[in-house]
Amino acid sequence: MADSAPASSASPIEFVPQAVLFDMDGLMLDSEQAMLETWREAALTESIDADDAVWLSMVGVHDRASFAMLVETFGEEAATRLRDASYRLYDARVAAGLPRKRGLIELLDLLDAHGVPKAVATSTRRERALAKLAASGLIDRFAVIVTGSDVEHPKPAPDIYLLAARELGVDPAHCLVLEDSEPGVRAALAAGATPIQVPDLIAPGEALRGFGHRIVASLVQARELLAAVLAGPAQPAPGR
Repeated sequence: MADSAPASSASPIEFVPQAVLFDMDGLMLDSEQAMLETWREAALTESIDADDAVWLSMVGVHDRASFAMLVETFGEEAATRLRDASYRLYDARVAAGLPRKRGLIELLDLLDAHGVPKAVATSTRRERALAKLAASGLIDRFAVIVTGSDVEHPKPAPDIYLLAARELGVDPAHCLVLEDSEPGVRAALAAGATPIQVPDLIAPGEALRGFGHRIVASLVQARELLAAVLAGPAQPAPGR
């Protein structure tokens, strides 16, 4: 994502978070680009005319909802072939370890240095999420990992973030959320948390920007915001 976020979208954080909750795909891992490439390869292998826009419309959407969107577009038989072929190709990339986003490790180190608890809150099903985190060397960096397998209602419902905060023993109002996608930002806001969006393949539209949340170009910028507030005097959490 280019450094195009307006300065007003990256205003200083006004409270010291008691926990930081991380999305995974497209936020910590450069997985959305890998998924797009395997989507293209699977469509070619299965002789299915699948435009990139179809996959991009599923970014941040839970597996069940994504498959329903495929069925609506291609029919159940073709959707199943496309899903299964893309999963096979993608699993091979996961096993090799997906690239980590620039600035991630430095951000995790900063939070560890200040004793700020961290959780993963991803719509990805548990088995695959754990495989991604393990192969990318991240699984031991988080006290809590909540996945799409652990909640009834996926993002943009708030369930994942509410559960992650509860397992950390922190009020959601005291949590900072790092997200790349629109469903994730909406989930964080619905949970009463404070999101910072780091867009990946899809730039936030006007309607999403209307929420007034912080938008930054990279995790490097997110770290700068956190470093500033963690270095200063403690501030109360925002009123809810």
